[in-house]
Amino acid sequence: MAKNIEADNRTDAELVELSKSDPEIFGFLITRYQEKLFRYVRRISYFKTEDIEDTLQEVFIKVYKNLNDYDESLKFSSWIYRITRNQTVDQIRKNSKNSQVLSLDENDIGRLLKSASCPVKEFENRDSLEKARQAIQKLPEKYREVLVLRFLEEKDYEEIMDILKKPKGTIATLIKRGREKLEYKLAN
Repeated sequence: MAKNIEADNRTDAELVELSKSDPEIFGFLITRYQEKLFRYVRRISYFKTEDIEDTLQEVFIKVYKNLNDYDESLKFSSWIYRITRNQTVDQIRKNSKNSQVLSLDENDIGRLLKSASCPVKEFENRDSLEKARQAIQKLPEKYREVLVLRFLEEKDYEEIMDILKKPKGTIATLIKRGREKLEYKLAN
């Protein structure tokens, strides 16, 4: 970055404000969120690396174009996650003919199994890990998505509400039912 500001010491809101008058500073926001959003898109989609990178490029273009519309009552992270989610869902719909295999690694699977109160030791061999991956993949998208946001992205209820634009009670219900459905799929 050409600008000599201490981006690490700046809040997202400060960087957003500075980016409005100096486009080069927007690069600091990209750097701050690129890896997190890459993992998020990988976890909720079946995209290959190139597709994730293309999706994120579109996300960052949309974010930059809409900086003036950013609602400062929301966390910037919630706003950018919502834009990322919407862009990813749009891409999934456009490519719905492709086979859909989620890119969850063993660590992601283990964390989701723990959230569903499933003993992870049962799923240590390849066959049982594949069974767990399939169980997670077969969850309806609305449940899989909230479980990923809560237990893999470690978002709190308020952030999930902002990202998905759903009330807190709905989020709590989706998480509870998602965990129950995952437990049921793993038991059968």
